[in-house]
Amino acid sequence: MTDSKYFTTTKKGEIFELKAELNSDKKEKKKEAVKKVIASMTVGKDVSALFPDVVNCMQTDNLELKKLVYLYLMNYAKSQPDMAIMAVNTFVKDCEDPNPLIRALAVRTMGCIRVDKITEYLCEPLRKCLKDEDPYVRKTAAVCVAKLHDINAQLVEDQGFLDTLKDLISDSNPMVVANAVAALSEIAESHPNSNLLDLNPQTINKLLTALNECTEWGQIFILDCLANYTPRDDRESQSICERVTPRLSHANSAVVLSAVKVLMKFMEMLPKDLDYYGTLLKKLAPPLVTLLSAEPELQYVALRNINLIVQRRPEILKHEMKVFFVKYNDPIYVKLEKLDIMIRLASQANIAQVLAELKEYATEVDVDFVRKAVRAIGRCAIKVEQSAERCVSTLLDLIQTKVNYVVQEAIVVIKDIFRKYPNKYESVIATLCENLDSLDEPEARAAMIWIVGEYAERIDNADELLESFLEGFHDESTQVQLQLLTAIVKLFLKKPTETQELVQQVLSLATQDSDNPDLRDRGYIYWRLLSTDPVAAKEVVLAEKPLISEETDLIEPTLLEELICHIGTLASVYHKPPSAFVEGSRGVQHKRLPGSAGSGESVESPDPGAAATETPPAVIPSQGDLLGDLLNLDLTPTTTTGPPPPTTSGMQMGAMDLLGGGLDSLMGDESEPLGGDIGGNPAMGAAFGAAPATMPASFNAPGSGGLDDLFDLGGGVGMPMGALNPPKAVWLPAMKAKGLEISGVFVRRAGVIQMEMTLTNKAMSVMTDFAIQFNRNSFGLAPAGPLQILTPLSPNQSIEAALPLSTVGPVMKMEPLNNLQVAVKNNIDVFYFSCQYPISMLFVEDGKMERQVFLATWKDIPNDNESQFQIKDCHLNSDAASNKLQSSNIFTIAKRTVEGQDMLYQSMKLTNGIWVLAELRVQAGNPNYTISLKCRAPEVSQCVFQNYEAVLKN
Repeated sequence: MTDSKYFTTTKKGEIFELKAELNSDKKEKKKEAVKKVIASMTVGKDVSALFPDVVNCMQTDNLELKKLVYLYLMNYAKSQPDMAIMAVNTFVKDCEDPNPLIRALAVRTMGCIRVDKITEYLCEPLRKCLKDEDPYVRKTAAVCVAKLHDINAQLVEDQGFLDTLKDLISDSNPMVVANAVAALSEIAESHPNSNLLDLNPQTINKLLTALNECTEWGQIFILDCLANYTPRDDRESQSICERVTPRLSHANSAVVLSAVKVLMKFMEMLPKDLDYYGTLLKKLAPPLVTLLSAEPELQYVALRNINLIVQRRPEILKHEMKVFFVKYNDPIYVKLEKLDIMIRLASQANIAQVLAELKEYATEVDVDFVRKAVRAIGRCAIKVEQSAERCVSTLLDLIQTKVNYVVQEAIVVIKDIFRKYPNKYESVIATLCENLDSLDEPEARAAMIWIVGEYAERIDNADELLESFLEGFHDESTQVQLQLLTAIVKLFLKKPTETQELVQQVLSLATQDSDNPDLRDRGYIYWRLLSTDPVAAKEVVLAEKPLISEETDLIEPTLLEELICHIGTLASVYHKPPSAFVEGSRGVQHKRLPGSAGSGESVESPDPGAAATETPPAVIPSQGDLLGDLLNLDLTPTTTTGPPPPTTSGMQMGAMDLLGGGLDSLMGDESEPLGGDIGGNPAMGAAFGAAPATMPASFNAPGSGGLDDLFDLGGGVGMPMGALNPPKAVWLPAMKAKGLEISGVFVRRAGVIQMEMTLTNKAMSVMTDFAIQFNRNSFGLAPAGPLQILTPLSPNQSIEAALPLSTVGPVMKMEPLNNLQVAVKNNIDVFYFSCQYPISMLFVEDGKMERQVFLATWKDIPNDNESQFQIKDCHLNSDAASNKLQSSNIFTIAKRTVEGQDMLYQSMKLTNGIWVLAELRVQAGNPNYTISLKCRAPEVSQCVFQNYEAVLKN
């Protein structure tokens, strides 16, 4: 008969009947009753009322019954902590049972019961089990230490369990070693500075010995631990690699990836001319290829990891191109990933094979896959110069198919090929122009417009083509509008006589009729350039463009190093560092590969800036880099009393006038006639005699028209005006605490968080023996020491106490986030209260971001993580607000003024490493501020906003 009978019943008064059966004298009936209880618990019924009756069943020799009772205990101990204490004696007894299975079962269950009251009773049984003669009990006890550390870290350290755990690394049983390593790694992750896993050659030797004999998951724990070790020299590195290599042939793919991670890391220290280095490269390819014969989900994980490996060491898989060819029944996510790796491995030797494959893919039915395949052909052309001609003819064949999405992708990649090989393949432009009407995607339209503008002198009807796009200018996407604006300006500079009206029309549309700031700014810049100095305009707009890089989608080198150190984990699948997706990533360490042979550089990078000093490959900087460079420019206008000196070059004059703030000629003032012309055509200067009458006021504001004041904090952002010190609030009223009243406030002084309290005795008896404890909370706040109240607290007397706090306690998300639950004990009783700390207590003193980092981080954080709030009835100007906020460790990175509105860009950093970025908008005469907050953990935004309100309104 199956166990389904336990899940069905037709009787009434079920709990009552179960109670009677649990107290039966017959063992078999008792077991049946416990099975029914577990069945009810499994389907979600509340059977906690039977707690004492089930606990009574623990006193049995029957292993099956004991397991069932322990299962019940794990589930209900948290909701019935007082009752759970009844089970302690049985645990202690079971830990000394002659049967090792029962001893292990008892210690495993003890670790799973997360009740603070019980933990102190479990220390002695756990200590005995850690030194048990049976390895099964020891390995179970090792994991129990990690669980206990999560509940009460201080207790584990005080009891010396961590030292015992370190001793277990030398255990004779490989499974005990593996579990000890797993437990220590788990604890070390939550306390990155604890140096628990003190790895040295002797320890490494013990781990490698255990590696051959333990289970597959034990091997993974040991391999992950080895990956955190930095060998002293290349000889030690080679020795470890030789002993890890056999793991590459393991049946479990997780073991294989962990071994690959260790080898990829230690290879960095091997000299390239070493024979063993070449052998190792050959040995790494077969296991990676084997991973691709698994089911699609595993293939995808393997491919994401191979993508990283190929970027770091393409030579490993350079002869294995065929395994990445797409199969007809591969899911789309596997196809796209294989395609990416094919391009990375493409070289002169295999390009013919790759192109033939890609051309086949471009005729598939899956639209996303076809698009990627067409794009891949373009990337091959850019990567392997010898193949460029074949790629272009392949793309032209595909355009002839007239399949809409194929044509659009082909045009996008041909634009890049033109950039890579100028004056080589422009003969195909006529074919591209034939397909102009079929383009409906922004990227393809923008690419075609770029081609028309760039090669306007070779296209007879370029003005007509661009004019056709201009008809629906306001319906186009921003990408197309910007490209169209630039293309028409290029056309005007090449054919000034024929296109005056066209260029005036587009400048008018971009500046006067558009509400997009990017488009307006670009329009005004072009207008200003053309009206001030057409020669300079030609030099700027028609400047020679740098060749595009062959690998623009490579992962940034320092990030790639970190991801290689995380092969086989989620980070290697997401291609993001753990800190980007692990919530409250206080314990996440940034790992780096060791230096090359002989450098002995450490794995961990203590200086976050150290990694950035490496020279990245020379590619066209991304938009973020360009903006960063722009912010570094010294754009302060020159102050002169007399008229401006004559400029030696029109280019200089144009640039200075453009961003100097005085755009007088653009505002329609009298200006000197232009001296320069283009191509001997005086009409061009005249075409720009009149500027638009309506223009934002800020353009004419001296000193605030351009970017000159964007990061100039000279305007009074200076010393703090005095930190915000709110009055003490009553946290624990006397009527709730038998006469003890506690009022207090949280303060941060010199980087130390303190809980300043006043304890008042309103009872008739003396109070002594004070102690304090916090529940787990969102930011790991915990007392840094005991509550120092040395003298007895007499009736009607008050005493002041300052309790320093640390932020390395256990973490649990609270609601609200800044809620803190506190227990205070004295000689009378234990009292509980909760209070809320201002989040500014957690803002650290080094929370001022570098400008470039701020810019990059703001862009990197998804827009979904942005929150906007209104701060009402605030009458401070921007400088006063900035000073006030700085006293709470909210630092102003930059300030700029746009149309009379001051915008402060600010950063703050929490004790757990989370950064919060803010944009505060202050309008003169308007008491309402707008604040936008961006953070990778958007839950903190509400608390940060409340803090802004409290500081600014104080």
